[in-house]
Amino acid sequence: MSVAVSTRRRVGRTELQLPVFGFGAAHLGELYAKVDEAEAQATLAAAWDAGVRFYDTAPWYGRGLSEHRLGGFLRTRPRDQFIVNTKVGRILRRPDDPVNFSTAPWAGGLPFEVEFDYSYDGVMRAYEQVLQRLALNTVDSLVIHDLDTMFHTPEQVTGYLRQLTGGGLKALEELKANGDIKAIGVGNNVPGNLDEMLSAIDVDFAIVAMPYTLLDQGVLDTSMQRCLDRQISVIIGAPFASGILVTGSGAGAMYAYGKAPPEVQAKVRGIEAVCKAHGVSMPVAALQFPLAHPAVVSVIPGAAKPSEVQHNVAALEVEIPAAFWSDLKAEGLLAANAPVPGR
Repeated sequence: MSVAVSTRRRVGRTELQLPVFGFGAAHLGELYAKVDEAEAQATLAAAWDAGVRFYDTAPWYGRGLSEHRLGGFLRTRPRDQFIVNTKVGRILRRPDDPVNFSTAPWAGGLPFEVEFDYSYDGVMRAYEQVLQRLALNTVDSLVIHDLDTMFHTPEQVTGYLRQLTGGGLKALEELKANGDIKAIGVGNNVPGNLDEMLSAIDVDFAIVAMPYTLLDQGVLDTSMQRCLDRQISVIIGAPFASGILVTGSGAGAMYAYGKAPPEVQAKVRGIEAVCKAHGVSMPVAALQFPLAHPAVVSVIPGAAKPSEVQHNVAALEVEIPAAFWSDLKAEGLLAANAPVPGR
């Protein structure tokens, strides 16, 4: 099943329709390595020239650098021709000790400290900040970002969720009711925390960053089914599992934003063997797989080079034989009930 980059799917019960393929701008925040400014702009230009019109960013990506770079590019394009999503939950400020400040875990990025704030005032302040960094006076949607145990203790998650339900969510609902945004989303990395969020609040979509990929379908019968039942759309935020589904197994392979552990390496080697038997590129399969799920409206892989964008867009048009998916399931490498392209 091939699909055109411009194909659109409706987000939940909203009026917003997203292209099935978007540009994830985390790498422009210099996630694993510094990115030359000219190359960053060339990458964005390559995406635009390939027909990409949906862009996802966040204050956290490079501590504001991703938003600055994306906004510098988009402000020269007609506003009615693109869709941009960014996130709230973090406020950026000048560090107390600018001389000794580290931008870690970013390889580069900007020298700004991060403060988490999911309150009414915090969400509104974050909204004002992202507009200024993007050099735009509107964004299409906002996501409640990283309210999970990857960034907080369980006690902090509980406290921040209380802060959100006590005011931050009201701010987002006001922005939506006023027409300032078209949709409200939630985005995190931990399956249990995602379920907790979806139980506590009502949103239009969820960005599922790691738990549903060609490599892992652990949330198929939980979070993904919950989203389907409640008409909450899903955007797949890390279709390559943060690297290993592109680079393949081996030394240096990245998974879940760290070094891939042995059990993940072993499973990827199994997927690679099936790919080789059918002449299928693993990155192509990784991009197409999640789009088969009825809750999924878009995939937003990252890119730091023009060639990476071009390869990703081309991957959508490749036909994959049905036997490939059948063999993955037969080998126990893909959930037996996972929806697959062409079915």
